Amino acid sequence: MIIAVDGPAASGKGTIAKALARHYGLPHLDTGLLYRAVGIAVLRSGGDPSDEGDAFRACDFDSALLSDPGLKSEAAGRAASIVSAHPSVRAALLELQRDFVRQPGGAVLDGRDIGTVIAPEAPAKLFVTASSEVRAQRRFDELKGMGLNVVYDHVLSDIRARDARDSGRGIAPLKQADDAVLLDTSTLDVAAATARAIEIVEQTKVGSEA
Repeated sequence: MIIAVDGPAASGKGTIAKALARHYGLPHLDTGLLYRAVGIAVLRSGGDPSDEGDAFRACDFDSALLSDPGLKSEAAGRAASIVSAHPSVRAALLELQRDFVRQPGGAVLDGRDIGTVIAPEAPAKLFVTASSEVRAQRRFDELKGMGLNVVYDHVLSDIRARDARDSGRGIAPLKQADDAVLLDTSTLDVAAATARAIEIVEQTKVGSEA
């Protein structure tokens, strides 16, 4: 079974995808980490994330970078949003993601173009979202919990800017697949959002077997 979970930053899609993977015993891939790794690799090499050549060269990053705490930083998030707009970067990471999808038994992937580009054949597709204000508060709380000195208004502005970049890019923009089920987590805690996600997948399974 392949489960595609898409949505904007801080919507809860990663938490939900991990919970679905645990529930169904499937491997999970946070595809956003791949782009964050490229973004951080560009920054650490002194390159410019908006320069496609710099970004493409950074696609050959050491896999150990995927566990680097720096990937959770706002700088990594901004850089990831920028490098992900480059066609050559998306092409370089595309096959890696599709190989993950092709694993025997299936997989759970979360990102911004899983249901539309990476695994359009996925029988279960969720588009997880929440208001920009709620998402900014979640990210603000997360960053404060990491001991970082952040300002809510700055986090909100960054969330909105990333939404605009991700939705407006010409290659694989962030959007809900036609057959994806919308899950708004604005008023849901983790347990409630997870329960609703499992319910959606179960309904998908019943529908595919009918």
